[in-house]
Amino acid sequence: MRILLLLFIVVPVIEMLVLIKVGSWIGALPTVGLVLLTAVIGLNLLRQQGFSTLMRARSKLQAGALPAQEMLEGIVLAVGGALLLTPGFVTDAFGFCCLLPLTRRAMIAALLRSGKFMAYTSTSHTSQSYYQQSAKRPLNGDVIDGEFRREDSSEEKK
Repeated sequence: MRILLLLFIVVPVIEMLVLIKVGSWIGALPTVGLVLLTAVIGLNLLRQQGFSTLMRARSKLQAGALPAQEMLEGIVLAVGGALLLTPGFVTDAFGFCCLLPLTRRAMIAALLRSGKFMAYTSTSHTSQSYYQQSAKRPLNGDVIDGEFRREDSSEEKK
């Protein structure tokens, strides 16, 4: 929680300092134009990468597989899009990192390795995390899987 509070204070200050510095080098109007240009380029890249990720997820679903990687990529793409809409060059740099496939997949791999973010897949009678399944590690804890059926007697309906 404190990290988020710190980010909401530090990031805007850094953005303002960078914008002022760039504005002093190239002028105010070109700086605003550059911020708008990065937003337009970023939104076009977001549209293209989002559509590509959606098509890969759809083909995995049709093949009967869980599109865990594509779902994580969708989350990172959404974060990247939000960062690109935020005015500033620092957030734009992080936003572009979220949109480029190579850096996006590296970010997801780092998140999965950290263990703080897990994607779960479900097989017939077991649930395994995406990372643990790929690393062939056993699960910690028990998994209970079951089915139920509701049977109403005719007396309860009256």
